[in-house]
Amino acid sequence: MNLRDLSYLVALAEHRHFGKAAEASFVSQPTLSTQIRKLEDELGVALVERTPRKVLLTETGREIARRARSVLSQVDEIRSIAQRTRDPESGTIRLGIFPTLGPYLLPHVIPRLRERFPRLELLLREEKTEQVLHMLREGTLDAGILALPVHDDSLHTEFLFEEPFVLAVPSSHQLASRRSLRMDDLSEQNLLLLEDGHCLRDQALEVCQLAGAGEKTGFRATSLETLRQMVSANVGITLLPSLAVKPPVAQSPNVSLVAFDAPAPSRRIAMLWRKSSAMTPFFEALAAVIRDVPAGLFDTRDCTAGQRESATGVALPSS
Repeated sequence: MNLRDLSYLVALAEHRHFGKAAEASFVSQPTLSTQIRKLEDELGVALVERTPRKVLLTETGREIARRARSVLSQVDEIRSIAQRTRDPESGTIRLGIFPTLGPYLLPHVIPRLRERFPRLELLLREEKTEQVLHMLREGTLDAGILALPVHDDSLHTEFLFEEPFVLAVPSSHQLASRRSLRMDDLSEQNLLLLEDGHCLRDQALEVCQLAGAGEKTGFRATSLETLRQMVSANVGITLLPSLAVKPPVAQSPNVSLVAFDAPAPSRRIAMLWRKSSAMTPFFEALAAVIRDVPAGLFDTRDCTAGQRESATGVALPSS
């Protein structure tokens, strides 16, 4: 039994197909199949149920694959420790981030990370929150950037920033002319929301519950950009995170943004990694760079004030 064979088993567990697992492992299908059989012979147990259409792991195979992931993750960390001993700020980091944050945060932090860690290779994986957490536990990600709360005692949580929401409404909507909103202004409004699985959906539902608002039935978006387009098409109103309405994101036609009075509804963003990771000092340094994004990115008044100025040609007070 060797690490290579364990990696083949993990690939087979993930892809459930010999051809796809072989492709992901950069070997031929016969080679992978032969090595899996040798592993079964060595262990004296069946790891795989071979059927004409798909591959299923036996219960024993699933358990061994789960432990093999942990072994391979530990080996990667050993290599990382050695690499960082030679050059503390080099190597590869696999970072997960969820879809309603990644496209809007990364343009602001990637240049800073490249400047601070020029020899670092950052491999980004955009997934929904539950998948990022699963990959962190399995060791296929080194760290993740997620919205709090996250309930997992095996993970260290490093708070980064708090991101307020703004209300996006069609320009003809009754709330479009408001300079600011109170939470109870949403009472009896129905908001467009994302589909299940997005943490932003849960956050928006919490705001709706606090404000006495509801969800607009018959439609659930797959992305923030779909929500934005639905508002532009006068289908309804929604909540958008502040980073999603700041440059370089282009302003959408027929969409007015209205800020909330303090304390505005918001989401709290953190960086997470396994408590057992040997890379904690480096992750802390990485989190510090991400945390140091300009505070103005979270000022919702400037985007709504600029919107009014653009519409009238006159700078208006935002208070």
